[in-house]
Amino acid sequence: MTQSYKELLQQREALELAISQARQNEISAAVAKVRELVAEFGLTVQDVFPGRASKGGAAKAISKVAAKYRDPATGQTWTGRGKAPKWIEGRDRTPFMIA
Repeated sequence: MTQSYKELLQQREALELAISQARQNEISAAVAKVRELVAEFGLTVQDVFPGRASKGGAAKAISKVAAKYRDPATGQTWTGRGKAPKWIEGRDRTPFMIA
């Protein structure tokens, strides 16, 4: 027997709900197991996720880009990235290049 469109939609909704509940149950079990292992072995965030800074840890190092242009009048510099500053905007950049 062929099911109607509405019956199939109801079945899909029921399946999606069951899938969602099963996922939540499995996630809860996984988190409980992870917490148990962390407590058992005294693990830290760095042990589990090396290379990641914890919430209170040091911020990631930001690499600086060398300046490519300098305004001779003010000494301000610009890396050539992002929006151009007013002192160089719309002008030939060659005279402002840092050697």
